[in-house]
Amino acid sequence: MMMPDSPPITLLARPDGLRLACRPRPGEGPTILFLPGYMSDMEGSKAVALDQWAARQGRAMIRIDYSGNGSSEGRFADGTLASWRDDVLLVVDALIEGPVLLVGSSMGGWLALLVALARPDRVVGIVGIAAAPDFTEWGFTDADKALLATEGRIEEPSAYSDDPYVTTLAFWQSGQALRMLEGEIAIDRPVRLLHGQADADVPWAIAVQTAAQLRSSDVQTLLIKDGDHRLSRDGDIALLIRTVASLLDSH
Repeated sequence: MMMPDSPPITLLARPDGLRLACRPRPGEGPTILFLPGYMSDMEGSKAVALDQWAARQGRAMIRIDYSGNGSSEGRFADGTLASWRDDVLLVVDALIEGPVLLVGSSMGGWLALLVALARPDRVVGIVGIAAAPDFTEWGFTDADKALLATEGRIEEPSAYSDDPYVTTLAFWQSGQALRMLEGEIAIDRPVRLLHGQADADVPWAIAVQTAAQLRSSDVQTLLIKDGDHRLSRDGDIALLIRTVASLLDSH
């Protein structure tokens, strides 16, 4: 079977003139909007597989790169959780008509929750893949925080890239200001949280805690016993597609 071609890149200008790269695919709504993880982009295997499924189903979908990531303009080190949330909101407001189904991987899962809070009338559901809300809180040691305070950034080797894993003080502070697991998350839409129990980056207990804090009663947490953080094996991607399809079918 031939794989559908990726849609061409569209450049969307932010108010400051910096241009964001996206790949919008026309089709029936709700529009699926894929939100990549930290230091990731829209060409990842999960995003591409979901886009190819959307093409075969005639479903609308958009993949995006936050500023400073992938094909978007800007410097990665200038990005913060708040600025990347605003990038997503710009895409929702400027490029999507009607309802949106958010699919967020790792940090993208945190952004999906923030976007749903900001646009409650637009977002009809969320799928989180190893969603990582509040990772600036639970993912950093006291030593990390001290280093950020004195050096302004941390660079660590990345398991997923040749480039170092960079965290800036501005990003960390932005994340701390947008924490959500300490109280009720006022989202009333269906949420599906897929999480591997062999995830070495985001503890699966975060998925359980996120589900508990969500106000919605329509929340399901699916734990994959041998799943890692990426959840990009064929079976993992098949589960993701089934999950997205079921939410779309129920809308």
